[in-house]
Amino acid sequence: MDIQYVKGVGPSLAKKIEKLGLFTAKDVLSFFPVSYQDRRNIKKIYHLVPGEDTFAIGRISRVTEYKKGKYHILNVLMDDSTGEMQATWFNQPFLLKAFKSGMKVLISGKIEIDPISRRKTMKVSDHELVTEDNVDKIIPIYSLTKGVYQKQVRMIVEKCLKQELKTLLDPLPLELREKYSLMTLSHAIWYYHYPKDRDNYLSAKRRLIFEDIFYLQLALMLNRKKDRDKEEGIFFELKNTLSKQYFDSLPYRLTGAQERVMAEVRKDMNSLRPMNRMVQGDVGSGKTEVAMSSILLAVENDYQVAIMAPTEILAYQHYQKMIRYLQPLGVRVELLVGSITAKSKDRRQYLVANGSAQVVVGTHALIQDKVEFANLGLAIIDEQHRFGVLQRSALRQKSKRGEADLLVITATPIPRTLTLTLYGDLDKSILDEMPPGRTPIQTDWLRKISKPLLIKIEEELSKGNQAYWVFPLVEESEKIDLKAATEGSEFIKANYFPNRNVGLLHGKMKQEEKDKVMKDFRDKKIDILVATTVIEVGVDVPDATIMVIEHAERFGLSQLHQLRGRIGRSNKASFCYLISTSKTEVSQKRIGALVATTNGFELAEVDLELRGPGDYFGAKQSGLPTMLVANLIKDEKMIHEARKIAEEVVEKQDSNEYQTVFDEMYKRPSLFIGSEGMN
Repeated sequence: MDIQYVKGVGPSLAKKIEKLGLFTAKDVLSFFPVSYQDRRNIKKIYHLVPGEDTFAIGRISRVTEYKKGKYHILNVLMDDSTGEMQATWFNQPFLLKAFKSGMKVLISGKIEIDPISRRKTMKVSDHELVTEDNVDKIIPIYSLTKGVYQKQVRMIVEKCLKQELKTLLDPLPLELREKYSLMTLSHAIWYYHYPKDRDNYLSAKRRLIFEDIFYLQLALMLNRKKDRDKEEGIFFELKNTLSKQYFDSLPYRLTGAQERVMAEVRKDMNSLRPMNRMVQGDVGSGKTEVAMSSILLAVENDYQVAIMAPTEILAYQHYQKMIRYLQPLGVRVELLVGSITAKSKDRRQYLVANGSAQVVVGTHALIQDKVEFANLGLAIIDEQHRFGVLQRSALRQKSKRGEADLLVITATPIPRTLTLTLYGDLDKSILDEMPPGRTPIQTDWLRKISKPLLIKIEEELSKGNQAYWVFPLVEESEKIDLKAATEGSEFIKANYFPNRNVGLLHGKMKQEEKDKVMKDFRDKKIDILVATTVIEVGVDVPDATIMVIEHAERFGLSQLHQLRGRIGRSNKASFCYLISTSKTEVSQKRIGALVATTNGFELAEVDLELRGPGDYFGAKQSGLPTMLVANLIKDEKMIHEARKIAEEVVEKQDSNEYQTVFDEMYKRPSLFIGSEGMN
């Protein structure tokens, strides 16, 4: 039913509440309170404390009005058995006729003391006439929009719930609800709006958190089971020809974690079940070697490899790295990104289609219909959280000989709850050991560029080391930030280090210019590289031992950690200086956390807590499910429980008793429930 036809709504109010996402009576089933007022024990006027935001009940004894400039002011004197107070409304003259002496009114607002009368006063933000239905109980508080009041929304919600909950079926079988002490869905929705007490509220909330999490976990478990049951993947024989040649040439020994993760990857590839694995590793933990072991195994078996990155800059850096590692082994590498010329793109697509290109590095361009692989065997996705399940599936399905193996590699440690929620269908490997000889990076927070800092930088440069000087760059102020970085490099050269070579690197440069600057920096022709966040990932200069980050408060915690990871790439002591004058609580916690630890997994937990799941991957992130009640930070226990229940239910997929559960799952649109996983 269209919400305008609900009794008491009408077209005018319906138009307003559409902004709250309420178009039909059924929409109310997913419109929950943002907080509550406990009106069971309302304080008497005598006990109201100045400064607190609260509500009170009083009987009207006098109503007066007057004008002050353009303001209409209505003062109402009200009392109870313990005392009296004055309530004030601004620019609501119609209330003069509505308020009568002797009426009981419930008001909300901040308690103050009148400096002259010393009487308690309140500038009223909301009010209701007292009835049996709105006192002595817990009352829901809802999100509002312009021109809509709490009492109107409460009226609409209550009427719609009474109508819709009559016909709401619970998809969960009784057996499952009883086993895990889950309230029925209709009771959970009703009591979450109108809880009897705290225990009743928590029981309702628990079922609704379960609703948010369970069907996603079920979809992930179903995908996982489907992958595990497949016998149509590619078998890679462990030939160890190119692999031995490459790893024997390394000037260092692999860590135990690298050996372990490489063995897990090779075991997956050496079976007919398609690999579906994610490798998490902190900055500098050696993910490249893991990727190389899988790439070489695929090439040894005459299969092609696709490496997909989220940005052209990162794709190009991967391409350069692959050229450096694979060309000496006789492996042909090609780059496929959107910005290359049409002629060049056609030529490279031809090489991919006929199998000449053995390793293909690119962006989303790799999953376009025009791109055909001769015999794709392995798909590697970097920074996977920026891609959805459908995108990674589209890349895997470019294979013509069974589904390609998938290896997801992320340098961004992901908090436990997000790993469980977003990547439940992937096998996990964690590189939890740093290469030997790495010295922890010392991180300091400074309010300004100081003389001791400049002396420290000069000392490092005198030892033959190099420095990064990073300026922020965000889309909304790109021109201003670009100017700041450009002028900053000139200022640093002229005022701080006139005898040093200062270079500049930013995202607006042409690729050839970027390559030249980075080559000059690697070749030590540049002492100080002034840059925007283009250096966040992929840049590896062992002699860079010092980093200055200006306006550190404008970077995310994960981004700061990634930037810091560009130094400390050797056994030399390294130093990171965060420059910020910000005094906001979030900035102080963020920068303080970075100073306190270099552990990326610890920082990821802090980052998630500070930003919340909705902002964790940025405004354009993909893949986060909509959580109506659940909190991915606080509800980890329920995530584990829902996952356990989902594993049980997947095994009963063919049972008629559980058909309603799977029907409900299919109704829920999500990037995680793509057609490729549900057919």
